[in-house]
Amino acid sequence: MISSTEPRLIVATGGIGSGITLALNGNATLGREESRAAVLLESRDYCKLHIVSHYLQTLLGRDFPIIPVGKVGADAAGPILLDDMRQIGLDLRHVKVVTGKTTLFAVCYIYPNGDGGNLTTQRSASDDVSLEDIRALEDELEGVGSAGIALALPEVPLESRAELLRLATQAGFLRVAAFVTGEAPAVLSSGMLESVDLLALNLDEARAFASIPPSVESAPEIVHRSMEGLLLQNDHLSLVITAGRHGSWTWDGESLQHTPAPEVAVLSTAGAGDAHLAGVVAALAHGVGLHDANRFASIISAMKVGSVHTINQEITAATVLEAARNFGILIPNHMQQRLNEVAAERLD
Repeated sequence: MISSTEPRLIVATGGIGSGITLALNGNATLGREESRAAVLLESRDYCKLHIVSHYLQTLLGRDFPIIPVGKVGADAAGPILLDDMRQIGLDLRHVKVVTGKTTLFAVCYIYPNGDGGNLTTQRSASDDVSLEDIRALEDELEGVGSAGIALALPEVPLESRAELLRLATQAGFLRVAAFVTGEAPAVLSSGMLESVDLLALNLDEARAFASIPPSVESAPEIVHRSMEGLLLQNDHLSLVITAGRHGSWTWDGESLQHTPAPEVAVLSTAGAGDAHLAGVVAALAHGVGLHDANRFASIISAMKVGSVHTINQEITAATVLEAARNFGILIPNHMQQRLNEVAAERLD
């Protein structure tokens, strides 16, 4: 079970970057050797650490300490991204600018039905996030006792994420991780899941982690089979598995619950999984249990898909409270109160 103790610090590592979004013609899955026309959208694309930390700072308030660990290149994109992160209130002492490297760049693609994916560059500044960069956090973690959350996100080296989880274990932090599909074999063989308390995956990633064949198409069956496989790796693991329009599932160590996705018009799903994870972690930071946290996160991801940008700047504490009322999703009273306080901060 995830502790209900409210943390006083969140530390996170993952990719910081920018990119473009292409709207593909046709809903058929892009083929291996296919050339297809696409429209370049006027949308802003960001990478995982930036997206998650942005929403966390927005939902927890400017006074809540969130420390991202990452790197950008000494190019045109890097300073712009850092300025965006600084303006939202993030503590950037552990985000460095690397000369001789480019800032991580992603190409997102979306189908007419709103589904999509992305490609990200290798050998970028994010690939230079080292063990030493992570270890520089050690004093920060020790300063709050066990009242913290550590987030290990994709787009930086696996060994650096493993080091963050090690430090978080040593400090008694809640350890949260996400991985992309292609990382499943390396993560499973390394035993890295033993250092994770909460694992967040989408349906494709869950399929990869449990080696579920393509012939299995039912979302509930994929969730059940992946849960069984993952719990063999770590029987104390809690899970969040998102499945787009099929909603999401949470395993909190005692029960598996399904949360339907609110019915909304979908402009782009790019970044929706990261928004959902941020919603879960924000709710956990407010002392909410995992199932309730996932219901709250469904509001954030539903609001995100209503924007063509991977960060929907219209998501604030105030707009989330309004959306919750419109969707008929109950937010626990103490969290409503805190969100109202955060909303009032933005007006000051």
